[in-house]
Amino acid sequence: MRYKRLGNSGLRVSELALGTMTFGQDWGWGADKATSRQIFDAYVAAGGNFIDTSNNYTNGTSEQYVGEFIADTRDQFVVATKYTLRLENGNPRNFNEGGNSRKSMMRSVENSLRRLQTDYIDLLYLHMWDFMTPVEEVMRGMDDLVRAGKVLYVGFSDSPAWVVAYAVALSERHGWVRPVAVQLPYSFASRDAERDVLPMARTLGLSVLAWGVLEGGELTGKYNEASNEPRRYEDASAKAKQMAAELREVSVKIGRSPAQVAVNWVRQQPGVIPIVGARTVAQIEDNLGTLDFTLTDKQLAHVGKLNEFRLGFPLSFLTDDHVRNLIFGNTFTLIDHPYSVVS
Repeated sequence: MRYKRLGNSGLRVSELALGTMTFGQDWGWGADKATSRQIFDAYVAAGGNFIDTSNNYTNGTSEQYVGEFIADTRDQFVVATKYTLRLENGNPRNFNEGGNSRKSMMRSVENSLRRLQTDYIDLLYLHMWDFMTPVEEVMRGMDDLVRAGKVLYVGFSDSPAWVVAYAVALSERHGWVRPVAVQLPYSFASRDAERDVLPMARTLGLSVLAWGVLEGGELTGKYNEASNEPRRYEDASAKAKQMAAELREVSVKIGRSPAQVAVNWVRQQPGVIPIVGARTVAQIEDNLGTLDFTLTDKQLAHVGKLNEFRLGFPLSFLTDDHVRNLIFGNTFTLIDHPYSVVS
């Protein structure tokens, strides 16, 4: 395991984060406590220190398990959790239980601290943008939590690029805590983030935490054949099965599992840290095998082409050779541009 700085901070995190949405059986498809502990121990034995959870994962059971597992070595770990979403067993008449408001934020953090059995959260994400709460309210609330010592760093998950960019601008203008990370779905089969969130993150120096790197297990190929392998979904789409079959052909050629190839495609993208989750010990061990090799440039390009993807306007327009010639003439290839967000 190697380690990376989280955004522009001095915090060092492992190059793979452990997703714990599978910790607990409240949702019907997760791991029991003993298996969750084995998954956690396997990740730690490989050198992992970056744990990802949320206030709502398995109705709070995930945070409870994580809190127990890290209790004796709390400072060894960087624990990320999230606020915004309601618990399934919450109060249906409490209109403010979910959302991005200060009230939701403060209540959620206090409950997370209790479940995690800790007095601070390393990284607090806003989980999903609610299109109601002012960004100013969010950032001031996050800053208050950091000043109180209950949270150390902040970030945004599943939010539009303009929201995150505005949050960074507000933090710099007012001297509030600056976001260090964004979390989003990203795999070779789901590349929408390349249109705006990834360029924004690279420009502003934010780490990218990628979830869904295996598309809920669809890319492993287990939906392509009869199997006793645990499944989150009843079935996969025809397109997903086709991509899984093509990925398997690539993995066979290089002697690796489809999961390892898919995770490595994400791991080798600039500034991106994959979040790997598992329902069984065998799954986490397979995911950790990703660390034993890297894909060549040719293999990366080949995997990326398994799913047809177009940037769309404006990036496809602005990176067109003809348009670049209108801007730079024939000098573009002679210019070193380390801050360019697209090649």
